[in-house]
Amino acid sequence: MPDAFYLPLGDDRYLSTEHTGGPWDPAFQHGGPPAALLARALESESPAWPATIARISVDILGPVPVAELAVRSRVIRPGRSVDLVEAELVDGDRAVVRAQAWRVRAAELDLPRTEGEDAAPQVPEFPDAQTPLPDSWRGGYMRAMEWRFAGGVWAGPGPATVWGRMRYPLVPDEEPTGLQRVLALADSGSGVSSVLPFDGWLFINPELTVHVAAPPAGEWICLDAATTVDRTGFGLASSRLFDRDRLVARGAQSLLVGPR
Repeated sequence: MPDAFYLPLGDDRYLSTEHTGGPWDPAFQHGGPPAALLARALESESPAWPATIARISVDILGPVPVAELAVRSRVIRPGRSVDLVEAELVDGDRAVVRAQAWRVRAAELDLPRTEGEDAAPQVPEFPDAQTPLPDSWRGGYMRAMEWRFAGGVWAGPGPATVWGRMRYPLVPDEEPTGLQRVLALADSGSGVSSVLPFDGWLFINPELTVHVAAPPAGEWICLDAATTVDRTGFGLASSRLFDRDRLVARGAQSLLVGPR
């Protein structure tokens, strides 16, 4: 059993392990691990000043195989206090996932107390026991994460609140950053809060956008998600993401909806 989602091969190439496999087809990856791997590349693209990623958008350009892949990254808009960085996951000569992130200069500020500070969203309850996976949820990714439901149910329709933790590091012998943990989970918003039966409908997100509200800390991230769909064949999954102390991000996924 591999001990990470990806195994480095050198020269920015990675072997995807079975932990990346998604629910639609085991030969292709869930969106969470590729998003986290690209977040790692974006964080590694060193700026000339201390930086925090404030927003990351991930475009899934095609199915991502569970295979050997390459990562490329670059700064596409340098700046003195704000810059835009980009990373791609490449299969052969074809980019399969592309991510862009706005980074802002990090600083310690003595901020005055804000009027809405007391109205910050409350952190959801953290359950004592993990939630077993239903047989209908396939894919290595689902079992490479530990899940604890605080609201809603597996494979049941409607909004859901679930805590998730990576059982394995993204790459061996490296502690995932808070942003990587958020990205590994954020792509599950449409799955945990589905409103259509999994065995009869497809609801696939070609993109994921995450706005960061605070630096995430700790192993556990909570995904509080809700999905709406329209009869014209698309939908939106919206989520709030928390660590054990506070709201750390908001996510959104556009959905392609259709019968299987």
